[in-house]
Amino acid sequence: MERLRRALPPAPVAAAARASGIIIYCIGLVGSNGVDVNVLNDWATDPDASHVAVTPEDSELEELFRDLAANISKTGATDIVIDEVIQPDFVITSVAPPTKGTTMMVDSNTLQWKIQELGVSVNEGASLEFFIRHVGNSSGEKLVNQSISYSDNEGNVVVFPDPSVTVECDHVVQPEPCPVPVELTMEGCQDSLVFDLGDTYLESLGRILQLNVTIKDVCPGKRVALAVFLTEVGFDGQEHSRGLKTMVIPAHQASGCRDIQVKCIKFVLPEELDVSGGLPEAICNPRKFKARVIAHAIDTDFRCCDTVTVLKEDSLSERRMQEKFLF
Repeated sequence: MERLRRALPPAPVAAAARASGIIIYCIGLVGSNGVDVNVLNDWATDPDASHVAVTPEDSELEELFRDLAANISKTGATDIVIDEVIQPDFVITSVAPPTKGTTMMVDSNTLQWKIQELGVSVNEGASLEFFIRHVGNSSGEKLVNQSISYSDNEGNVVVFPDPSVTVECDHVVQPEPCPVPVELTMEGCQDSLVFDLGDTYLESLGRILQLNVTIKDVCPGKRVALAVFLTEVGFDGQEHSRGLKTMVIPAHQASGCRDIQVKCIKFVLPEELDVSGGLPEAICNPRKFKARVIAHAIDTDFRCCDTVTVLKEDSLSERRMQEKFLF
């Protein structure tokens, strides 16, 4: 009778091998269904960056195995120097102490990491964590590193990860911040508590100004371009812009010219823009505004053309007579 044997799950086997001192390297080839890098990281010896390599190209497999064989045959590395330059869309804000060696910021885009020796007597790895801030103007998936150079006395070959981040450049505005909490304590066995939380104010106060205007004597078949410009007069008499509304008024088809009333032209006036000189916590201050209106017809039957000069016959006769007299 044929005996069926169930294969052991690889993760516990890899863990047992690592515990016994075996160093595990994982190399992955991205196929049509991809490759689960997290699984390879789980199987491989830490740190993942130096024990896991993934490539989408068959041609790169031979080079990965060649580099792996070269590194395994060498006993560690000494006088390691790593120079890392990040993309100009980012700046380095801070650098955490590395697990091995020392690091320094050369400038806002460059850092240098030095390790005296690594993996000389035992298998070991090292990691460095630093923080960046996006200073570019575009969004999307962006690579962090512009370049990384590595050198040591033994001539080891190192493959570094190529991290990327997703950048969203939308400007986020939070007009109402979270309120500051008031701390209070209710003692044990206390059935009730009366506590004065102090003063609070209404938030996001403002007013809406709604204007109507009548455009006089609009001829049939002609659209009108309308603009309303609003300013607020401060306590010192200075005018401050509060908005511009432009719109197209459709043409009417009446038999003659008529007046057109335009209603509900709205302007939003937050109280934080109040320049009356009063307290901004409430809508109790009188605010003064000036509204200016511009309107003109859009459609016209005027057509620009070249000027044509026509001389009358008597003028030509007079000119010929003068010319004959002069000769």
